Amino acid sequence: MLKQVAEGVLIHRSELLENNTVVVHGRDGVLLVDAGITGAEMTCLAADLRELGRPVVAGFSTHPDWDHVLWHAGLGEAPRYGTARCAAFLRDVLSEPDWKARVAEGLPPEIAEDTPLSLYGLVTGLPAGTTRLPWDGPGVRIIEHTAHAPGHAALLIEERRVLVAGDMLSDVFVPMLDDTGDPIEDYLAGLGALEGVADDVDVLLPGHGSVARGEEVRARIGLDRAYVEDLRDGRQCRDPRVVSPKPGWEWASGIHEGQARSLARGDA
Repeated sequence: MLKQVAEGVLIHRSELLENNTVVVHGRDGVLLVDAGITGAEMTCLAADLRELGRPVVAGFSTHPDWDHVLWHAGLGEAPRYGTARCAAFLRDVLSEPDWKARVAEGLPPEIAEDTPLSLYGLVTGLPAGTTRLPWDGPGVRIIEHTAHAPGHAALLIEERRVLVAGDMLSDVFVPMLDDTGDPIEDYLAGLGALEGVADDVDVLLPGHGSVARGEEVRARIGLDRAYVEDLRDGRQCRDPRVVSPKPGWEWASGIHEGQARSLARGDA
């Protein structure tokens, strides 16, 4: 299940939503980014890592959406990091007595019975403004912004020239706006932050969908920017993820329709 995408960087693809769990080799073990999403898939991932003789020494969640804050006992008890805002959001979720039922209600029914929640959201917030991930491996720069979700962060694995983008720059999902603040301008600012490191990137790993390489990295940024600007300006959507989606992903166009209606009503 593990596929190498750059020197010392591998991905483990989840089936239903094409989530990419990212594995980065360090000196004594691996960094695991956005582990997921079913129990069977995480069990498989843990087995693959045991076969390689590489324990998990650190985890990171790019943002607090349910499918990016999962964990499995088989992955061990390494510290799991996120930005301060990401961790604060999750603390608020976990402070509610019925949090597990609320999270379970939002799971896709196809995998609801096989998505473990016992270790859900146990993320340690790094001090606000932290720009380097504390771990014994290749240098990882944290690029925090407010696009898509509170405390969202991309990771630039500098020595490997790999950008882990979280829920941005996907080829199957259009940009999904947060519902707080100024979602359009926040998203454009987030894209600007990613564009600011594009010259240092050879491989892009989105949270969902296929890997991008070389010139396709900037093309993905441009595609996301064009979508958000069209949405902002009320233009007809021209995005291929909406007008000619990947087979089996036709349902994802509903995300665009919902966002367009929300903006038209002035809800965002």
